[in-house]
Amino acid sequence: MERLYKKGLTCITGVGEKRARLFQKLGVDSVGALLHFYPRAYENWSDTVSVFNAAVGQPVFIRAVVLQSISEHRIRKGMTLYKTVICDHSGAKVQLTFFNNPYISRMLRCGEEYIFHGRLTVDRGRPQMNSPSFMSADTDPGTIPVYPLTEGLSSKLVSQTVSRALEMLPDTLTDPLPEETRVKRELCPLAYALKNIHFPESDEALAAARKRLVFDELLQLQLGLLTLKGRDRGQNSMRLTKDCTEEFFARLPFEPTGAQRRAVGDAMRDMTSSEHPMSRLLQGDVGSGKTAVAAALCYNTARCGMQSALMVPTEILAAQHFSTLSRFLSAEGISVALLTGSVGQAEKRRIREGLADGSIDVVVGTHALISDGVEFRSLALVITDEQHRFGVKQRAALSSKGNSPHHLVMSATPIPRTLALMIFGDLDVSVLDEMPKGRIPVETFFIDSSKRERAYNFIKKHADDGFQSFVVCPLIEDENETGLASAVDFAEELSEGYLKGCNVGLLHGKMKPAEKDEVMGRFLSGELSVLVSTTVIEVGVDVPNAVIMLIENAERFGLSQLHQLRGRVGRGNAKSYCILVSDSKGETARSRLRTMTSTTYGFKIANEDLKLRGPGDFFGARQHGLPQLQIADLYNDMTVFSAAQEEARSIIEADPSLENNPELAAAVRRLYDGIPAFN
Repeated sequence: MERLYKKGLTCITGVGEKRARLFQKLGVDSVGALLHFYPRAYENWSDTVSVFNAAVGQPVFIRAVVLQSISEHRIRKGMTLYKTVICDHSGAKVQLTFFNNPYISRMLRCGEEYIFHGRLTVDRGRPQMNSPSFMSADTDPGTIPVYPLTEGLSSKLVSQTVSRALEMLPDTLTDPLPEETRVKRELCPLAYALKNIHFPESDEALAAARKRLVFDELLQLQLGLLTLKGRDRGQNSMRLTKDCTEEFFARLPFEPTGAQRRAVGDAMRDMTSSEHPMSRLLQGDVGSGKTAVAAALCYNTARCGMQSALMVPTEILAAQHFSTLSRFLSAEGISVALLTGSVGQAEKRRIREGLADGSIDVVVGTHALISDGVEFRSLALVITDEQHRFGVKQRAALSSKGNSPHHLVMSATPIPRTLALMIFGDLDVSVLDEMPKGRIPVETFFIDSSKRERAYNFIKKHADDGFQSFVVCPLIEDENETGLASAVDFAEELSEGYLKGCNVGLLHGKMKPAEKDEVMGRFLSGELSVLVSTTVIEVGVDVPNAVIMLIENAERFGLSQLHQLRGRVGRGNAKSYCILVSDSKGETARSRLRTMTSTTYGFKIANEDLKLRGPGDFFGARQHGLPQLQIADLYNDMTVFSAAQEEARSIIEADPSLENNPELAAAVRRLYDGIPAFN
């Protein structure tokens, strides 16, 4: 198989340099890559329905006879319609319309029977179909693959090219999967899987092919993660010599939850006793107290004479964490500093000197922490918050400032534990699944725009009572998307309309850091009653006096993002509310918003998000520094994942460097190609 990855596409009949470049746009640059370029769907052209039984608005296959010769209708310059009528076996008729296709009269012959594929619509009681694809009813193509495309490549052309590539498979294909694993897991041979994933002989053959290829991909993913886990850790050279956790907890103005105690205990065992440096994911729902856990670890590190660094994605979040950590640590004589891009040169110089000579114990910052010139005397603990905002490269860059420091990754995006182990496979996992005592759940409402005035009167009433509110819009300014609220326009309209008399502020990502800080400072101080914002306030902003979160065009946001936004309120002692405004008629969007009104439990919301949007959208592309999966589904293939994980451990135990499995090692390298930690 490996040699097919070394063969360029131009060795396939019909593929020249120009066509090869089109395939490269799809990420396909070799024969091997083309064989693993899987269909996104399949069409069964024998699965025809009568016009009477066809679902309106859905793609259907209809077997019918052409009743009329093609008629031509020129409706304006540059637009000609070509029309005919077809009739199925029940006598039902459908009008077909083709746009600017003068060749259609040669392709469809009156009196002959074809299978037509397209969306059936009804206009004034008459069934219609626009620009359907079709083939002769005498043809039996079986199941046809449908591929992801780019302009210049049709699914038919890709299919023909794949067919020619399959002919290049050797009679005896070297299978990268160990034979004992294949037999044990009841998996089909690779050549059979590749042929049937593209051109399945039957539904059973397609299922067997998919099972094999999903297993391969998840096995390779796990092998890579186990390799990363073994490679990254090294020796625990920054071992903490004492555990001062109880001393820290005794100084807190609140009682830590059992989950916080367990998380700190897990981390301290890693940092004091483990053979390797800590490499741990701290997962916690919105408001579950991750920062207090981080503060406990920074406290322990400082008490052992070493330094900690906390890196976050935005300056607003950095300032928030700096404020919180200072509150926890400064009274204990632990020096905390804030280093961001907007810090003045003199202050930056002072902080760099303090980090280099060890007089600063804890530093909170943005990407400025990994810039040249930032050096530490004894960096023992690296914490990254909202890890999905950073790639592996940034994480490694900060760690390189120390001598194999301990690493804590914090994430407020709830992910089911098994998926967390996959996405953050090189980390151990701690979960904060308890909320601090006394936290009042946020009540959530889903309304349409007809109730908007009532919602803003509700905000105004709370402003009159001294409370604050967020209004979140999907856009910064008008971007020609009709009907979508933009923060700039909305802030102006609210100031002059529904919220006249209230102090309304505006915050969005295109503002300069100093402008953001100034607006956020005014909101934190209570000078502003309402903050109109984009999702820049999604993570970390803590305003205990804010009690209402209103989200315009809520259908534009994913469930997990809505949950994060909702988490910006309900952080004080007053009853808080989240109002979702949407006129969407789409059932998926409405289902998502109804989920928000039924639960505040982040892990349940994450599960629903995965079901509704799929893992690709949920996790984003390569933000995690992990490969993009082509066929495995992280939500629906968890059973296969468990088996693959088990096999990966067995293979690595017997062959840590995969020296005895060269084809498998090559497949792992290909999957992780471009991932910084593997280069």
